[in-house]
Amino acid sequence: MSRKFRIATATLLSAALSFSLSASGVDNQPRTIITGWIPYYSVKTVMPFIKKLPSAVVAAPGAPVTCEPNEYSPEDNAALNTSYLYTNKDLMKEVMPFWYTLKSPTEIRDDYTIGNPSWPMADTLCLMRKTGLKIIPTMTDGTNELVLAGYLAKTEMRTTIVKSIVDLVMKNGFDGIDLDFEGFAFVDANTTWVKTAPNWLLFIKELSAQLHASQKLLSISSPYAFNPSEKQKGYTVYSWPDIASSIDRLRIMTYDYSVVKPGPIGPIDWTEKTLQYAVSIMPASKVFIGLPGYGRDWVTAVNGTCPVSAPPGLTAGAKAAVFKMNYANAKAAIDLATPVFDVKNSEVTYSYVQSFNGLTAKGAATTCTVSRTVWYQNDRSYTERMNLVAKYRLGGAALWTLGMEDQSATAAMRSVALAIAPDVVTNTLTVENADTRQVNFGDIFTLKGGFTLKDKSPVAGLVVNVEIKRANESTWRKIAESTTTLDGTISIPVTIAGTAAFRLTTVGTWERAESTSSEEIVNVRPKIILDHRSTVKHGVQMQIKGTLLPRIAEASAVLQRLNAGKWQNIGAGAVTDSNSEFLLVMPETKRGVVTMRVQIANGSQVISSSEFSIVVR
Repeated sequence: MSRKFRIATATLLSAALSFSLSASGVDNQPRTIITGWIPYYSVKTVMPFIKKLPSAVVAAPGAPVTCEPNEYSPEDNAALNTSYLYTNKDLMKEVMPFWYTLKSPTEIRDDYTIGNPSWPMADTLCLMRKTGLKIIPTMTDGTNELVLAGYLAKTEMRTTIVKSIVDLVMKNGFDGIDLDFEGFAFVDANTTWVKTAPNWLLFIKELSAQLHASQKLLSISSPYAFNPSEKQKGYTVYSWPDIASSIDRLRIMTYDYSVVKPGPIGPIDWTEKTLQYAVSIMPASKVFIGLPGYGRDWVTAVNGTCPVSAPPGLTAGAKAAVFKMNYANAKAAIDLATPVFDVKNSEVTYSYVQSFNGLTAKGAATTCTVSRTVWYQNDRSYTERMNLVAKYRLGGAALWTLGMEDQSATAAMRSVALAIAPDVVTNTLTVENADTRQVNFGDIFTLKGGFTLKDKSPVAGLVVNVEIKRANESTWRKIAESTTTLDGTISIPVTIAGTAAFRLTTVGTWERAESTSSEEIVNVRPKIILDHRSTVKHGVQMQIKGTLLPRIAEASAVLQRLNAGKWQNIGAGAVTDSNSEFLLVMPETKRGVVTMRVQIANGSQVISSSEFSIVVR
């Protein structure tokens, strides 16, 4: 994020979990409540460099990127399986590649390609998709003061920005977009917010409608805000109450409380206060708490004159140095300091002194002492903030940035995710009234779903989505919705015109995990509908009309007669027209009962009608 171009924190003290790890929590998969940003400059922090990358293919405009499977070397497989994203994917549903900058209504800068010229984005996306995680890239505001606010004030420009964003999402097959437009908060004067907020709301509503029409998600990353009745400073320009119904995620940047002066990165009371406001105006499942993976080191005083050999910028009040959390332990040792956990703020802090001896620019001997103060979060800090996720039943936590936290902090998050794991729902799908998964065109078959918990008890009252993916489609589409009965089942009658795959899905709640059934493919056999008389007078030709379903033009139809146990072609053939209709003529035949059928060839596919008999008088 524009203010996120920092680095990140560490973990020192181990903290006891405020949750007891129940047997069910240990047995279950952890709750998927972690997400985070992956800046273009740190992709290799969470993903390995693979020597033989997959082949990325975009099937058609708007279609998702597909990845041809490649065989990786043992070394590459090991790198994949031990990388941060792969080892922690069970904690996550989605990630936010921090890759794009809005420069104008029609220009979105690709920061990834600039930062990773030798590692194509399509290949990186293929490796990300291999984890099964949703990909919701972040876009920042790259315009100058009040420029974006000016764009949003004009209907045509607002609409153009929406189109540019939607086109980006659809072209790359992303699962949505995350907007990190911090210029309103930190560049534009707060006196402009009253004018900007209504236009921001119009923009969000228009973008939301476009994305949701294509089943894409809209995420907003925002600085903190508080209940306006308390008349406390907050970034009201983002209009949380007004945009709440239009967005799917609100990722609150609950860090950077102290930037200019030494202090906690994100005090826990301050953090909880903004969370309380957020969950009071929108479903808690939309809200994500921000976790900083960085710490800061401020210069608080300088005594004496520092030599030219000393590091630059050693003045009281200088911009703080930033470090990754996973470096904090080593840094404290280098600083010869003993970190202390500040219970009130739920962060670690310490102070230390550096001495520098050397020469001035004029060659005179000199010395100086520099007093410094450090703040950062550790595993206990993360545990206590993850406990807020549980307390308010939030959507989860968003890390700036993924992979900068200490391993013990990752373990702390995993412990809480296990402790509050939802019940796992077993979701089974069977196809009834279908002979070996095959049905004739137009025939009705039944999709039956069963839903149980781990102890085999049925789940009643569960809303189930019935989804279809046709042979020529690459994405699933919802076609029906049902609710489980007391025995935890649903039965849905279905008829289809062509071969398709089906699955059942349920949305996760705090109590229960989301579920997806296995895929069941139902093949459709073409059907021939015939129209003919049952009797014909000897010596008179009879017409047999027919229709092939599903409709196929220019298929070859022929009439066949059963003779001594063998089918023989009789009469002239015909070709189906644009409506898939055909006309055959039965030639003159002897008196008696004639058994016949129609056979149609469409390429290598041969279809036969049911047998029928005609009495020749």
